[in-house]
Amino acid sequence: MDHRESHIVPKLPKPIRLQDYGAGIFNLIPTKSALKKAIKKKYILVNKSIASTATLLRGGESIELSISDKATPVNRLVFPLDVLLEDDYLAIIHKPAGILVSGNSFKTIANALSQNVKRSNLPDATIPQPVHRLDYATTGLLLVGKTSSSIQIINKMFENKEIKKSYLAIAIGEIPEEGSITAPIDGKKSHSSYSLINTVHSKRFGKLNLVELSPKTGRRHQLRKHLSEIGNPILGDKDYGKEGLILKGKGLYLHAHSLKFTHPISKKEVYLKSDIPVKFQKIFPVSS
Repeated sequence: MDHRESHIVPKLPKPIRLQDYGAGIFNLIPTKSALKKAIKKKYILVNKSIASTATLLRGGESIELSISDKATPVNRLVFPLDVLLEDDYLAIIHKPAGILVSGNSFKTIANALSQNVKRSNLPDATIPQPVHRLDYATTGLLLVGKTSSSIQIINKMFENKEIKKSYLAIAIGEIPEEGSITAPIDGKKSHSSYSLINTVHSKRFGKLNLVELSPKTGRRHQLRKHLSEIGNPILGDKDYGKEGLILKGKGLYLHAHSLKFTHPISKKEVYLKSDIPVKFQKIFPVSS
């Protein structure tokens, strides 16, 4: 028996290519790479015609997926995640260390979301998908979109810097109580600010500092590069740390601690803080 699914494209604010819209609308195609493969194999029709990655959607189109039972089955990643907040439009999950958010790897947060987050019941529901990035080694709050419209709005909110993120890190060395770092990254303007929360003395590292970080831009490895730039690399950072001061076996001490934004649909304020990781608390105990 063939596997068949269909999807009606809701009203769209502007035309969008199928390859940008279609990831997640079908249960068997959770990622962009899977979507491209399905299109290449001619499994997808738009208004009864064979689709291409460049097929333009304007709203109202019927998208059909048909995969023969002889086709290779799609593997499903089973990876439990902590879901901290969820409604029909979005979810916020805790990302553990040691897993990519998305990409061509099988083991990614994107591939695990359908096992952990409920599919929306709304007409423009899509397979839940991350709407921003966290590094492989970084832990903490990750925002997930569940409908095409909410994902588009959230992406625009990120562009307009309407979503506030804060991170906690443990930085090495003497550091001022607060500061602003504007060193360019890959030739692009970049801006991070930080404030010192607490300091402890360390025989090996001199001083270890619990700092709160606020990225104003979203460059790759921005916070790690910026702290390294001012001489205060993050504890456990193998890429940007100082030679001889690399902590092995404990991972990176960088944690996405809070998210604050206006809900894209209800317009209510969402403000969520995650627990401080246990490995942070071993260095900076949390008072009860």
